[in-house]
Amino acid sequence: MARANAATFSARAEIETEIATGNASGVCISAPRFHRRFVIPLVILLGSACLALLGLHEAIESRKAVHAAAIDEIDMIASGLKAEFNLLARNREGTNPLLPGRVFMHGREIYVTNESGIITGQSPQSVATGENLQDVLGTTQPITFFADTAGAMQITLGDGREVLAAVRVLNAPYGQLALVQPVTHVYEDWRKDMARGGILLIGFLLLTGFGARAYLKEFSNRAEAEDARTGLRQRFDAALARGRCGLWDWDIARGRIYWSRSMYEILGLDQKQEFLSFGDVNTLIHPQDGDLQAMAEMLAASQTNSLDHAFRMRNAKGEWLWIRARAEIMRQGAQKNPHLVGIAVDISDQKNLIERTATADMRLRDAIETISEAFVLWDAENRMVMCNSKFQSLHNLPAEAEILGLPYADVMSIGTSPNIQAQIPLGARKVPGARTYEARLTDGRWLQINERRTKDGGYVSVGTDISKLKIHEERLLDSERRLMATIADLRKSRQTLETQAQQLADLAEKYLEQKAEAETANRAKGEFLANMSHELRTPLNAIIGFAEMMEHETFGALGCAKYIDYSSHIRESGQHLLGVISDVLDMSRLESGKVTLHPESFEIDSAISRAIEALRFAAEEKNIKLEAESLPKTKLFADRNAIEKVLVSLLRNAVKFTPDGGRISLRTRLDEDDALVLYVEDSGVGIAPDVLPRLGRPFEQVDSPLDNGNKGSGLGLAIARSLVELHGGTLTIRSSLGSGTIVRIRLPLNLSKPAQADLLATG
Repeated sequence: MARANAATFSARAEIETEIATGNASGVCISAPRFHRRFVIPLVILLGSACLALLGLHEAIESRKAVHAAAIDEIDMIASGLKAEFNLLARNREGTNPLLPGRVFMHGREIYVTNESGIITGQSPQSVATGENLQDVLGTTQPITFFADTAGAMQITLGDGREVLAAVRVLNAPYGQLALVQPVTHVYEDWRKDMARGGILLIGFLLLTGFGARAYLKEFSNRAEAEDARTGLRQRFDAALARGRCGLWDWDIARGRIYWSRSMYEILGLDQKQEFLSFGDVNTLIHPQDGDLQAMAEMLAASQTNSLDHAFRMRNAKGEWLWIRARAEIMRQGAQKNPHLVGIAVDISDQKNLIERTATADMRLRDAIETISEAFVLWDAENRMVMCNSKFQSLHNLPAEAEILGLPYADVMSIGTSPNIQAQIPLGARKVPGARTYEARLTDGRWLQINERRTKDGGYVSVGTDISKLKIHEERLLDSERRLMATIADLRKSRQTLETQAQQLADLAEKYLEQKAEAETANRAKGEFLANMSHELRTPLNAIIGFAEMMEHETFGALGCAKYIDYSSHIRESGQHLLGVISDVLDMSRLESGKVTLHPESFEIDSAISRAIEALRFAAEEKNIKLEAESLPKTKLFADRNAIEKVLVSLLRNAVKFTPDGGRISLRTRLDEDDALVLYVEDSGVGIAPDVLPRLGRPFEQVDSPLDNGNKGSGLGLAIARSLVELHGGTLTIRSSLGSGTIVRIRLPLNLSKPAQADLLATG
């Protein structure tokens, strides 16, 4: 049977090879069938046409040559006759010379005239004697006039015949000699030759036509045979491709392998050549699966006639496919060259299935082993299929014992069954359906046994250790008793809690009343501060004005320089007191929500410039370098006076706490949210970390003015923070002792909706 299959594979390989190389039954498949069918007939037709055209060309050329030869011959004969007649005229031996018979061949005629142009002699006799030669040759012909100079030419006689004629002038007593040959006689030999050539050409064309017809018929028969072979090959390839099989023919002697098309399709390769070498195939085989050429040579040299080997091959995507090759050694040809002929089957799916099955089995065993219960599976014959170590430990089975496949009785004989409070031992009999029961072992442990029938007639048993559950159950019962006692205690405490809740309600009511009183007092404080600041500003403005007039001696000299110095101190003290009162008033208005913003669009550079100019003189007095980095043409929609007040307040604090020779910079940036960020950085004394949270609180200073020597109300930073927050921005401070302070202000380029709502509410 194996030899028959190998013979079938060998025959198939031969057919495949013949079809692939185009040599099967002599059929050429190097071109499309339509072209191949009509190439030779077309060549025959073109050859016949060329031959016919060549014959026609030769006929025309030969006719021209015959015509030219006839003219030359007539001209030569006419010249010879002239010489004869002139000789007779000189000798006076007679009037009609004896002419050779070849002169009158092919229907030639001779006319001799006297000096008057009257025909006196002719041969053969064709016209009446006494006619004028010019009338015979035609009155319109120039040949009689030009005679010798005209030479031989084709003319039309008076009776309408086409002839070749030559006229010569003779000596007296002769006049002219005319030699005439009908054109129909000129081409007699030519027509006979053409007739023989035409017969031969027609015969040749008929023979080639029969040959072309026979070729077309033979080609049709071969085309049908080729169609049958192509259909067989396609069906065979379809069957091989459907079965993921490939046909192999290994020529061991020549070291080459033939593959079927299905084999290329399995590997996703293009069939670029007819045969592959062992080296080409070995490059596709996994290096761990052996050398194909060495294996084939070993089989050829051994007594074994068959091969059954599985190996991996790389496909076009670089993936490894498992191939199983089955082949048999066949010896073909006169030299009995060994061939390994067989099939190669793609077994990647089977390999993957085996691997997945092994993996699944391993995972199942691992899962069964890792569960905390004792697990055992018995088949329909009550033999063990699998179990875990928990079951072996429960039944005191040794770990190295081979118990799989043993009946229940043999398994129990190897180990010892645990003493349980149950009449039916585990696995002792087949139990229909399923059951679950609890058993207490002699060592005090509790087990919950679950037995379930499987579809194949066996059953699975799972023993769960529920000792902890039993302990918890007892504890729960004890807890329940304690809970009941606790509930009784809680009922007693309920009245106490209700009393405490009533007390808390009374305290909350009192707190609300006190809060309302505090808010009323705060509003009264704000109104008082506003009224008092207004009352204080009026006399302060008068004091400052009169002090300036006295300082400038507007109405005359004071008489003493001390008075001028005193006036300057009065003015400065009044301005300082006015600033403190203004800060108190602004803070009070901010706390009471009575500040009205007037937003407008302005360039931030202008506000920065005005703030810098306001503090430039104070900075120069302390030799402080004041720098500014701005953003040209950056506009901000906000209250310009409020923003300038914030910048002036921050710069004033920086100048106040920066020692002589220090540096203050004001930088401007745009962050990723298109918000304006201002940085006021100084190289001052800095602020301690524990003091930073208290900065910006109203009416609170981190140091006493008497301690640090700086005068002020301590409201500048609080006012700045409130104005920034009123615009929807934020103000943050970073500082450390001895390293200076950085104040960061972030403002939206346009007032946010909450800020606009607050603005409308406060306005």
